[in-house]
Amino acid sequence: MLVGLTLYGIRNCDTIKKARAWLDARGIAYEFHDYKLTGIDEPRLRAWAAELGWENLLNRAGTTFRKLPDADKAGLDEDKAVALMLAQPSMIKRPLLDLGDRRLLGFDAAAWATAIPGAN
Repeated sequence: MLVGLTLYGIRNCDTIKKARAWLDARGIAYEFHDYKLTGIDEPRLRAWAAELGWENLLNRAGTTFRKLPDADKAGLDEDKAVALMLAQPSMIKRPLLDLGDRRLLGFDAAAWATAIPGAN
């Protein structure tokens, strides 16, 4: 069994609630990191961007991003996206499940069942 799983997200997010219920139903222990309470540090966010791609990590479909002024959305690159996500972590796609050796972005029950030993 994997040790030290961490689920990153925002407590009130519906997708986070589904992910937590899925993990709980399978008896999978995890730590929950709430961006609203704890934030996120730049080195970790940059490592995720390098691993997963900043384009995948930035939640452009969310309300927070959509409400940004057009000037903030224009000319996006990794540095600008990371700055936006640091300033407003609700722009980070959720959930992000840290398995220790790799991360899974978004909730996909089938992918999670395959990635987490004993989750079937």
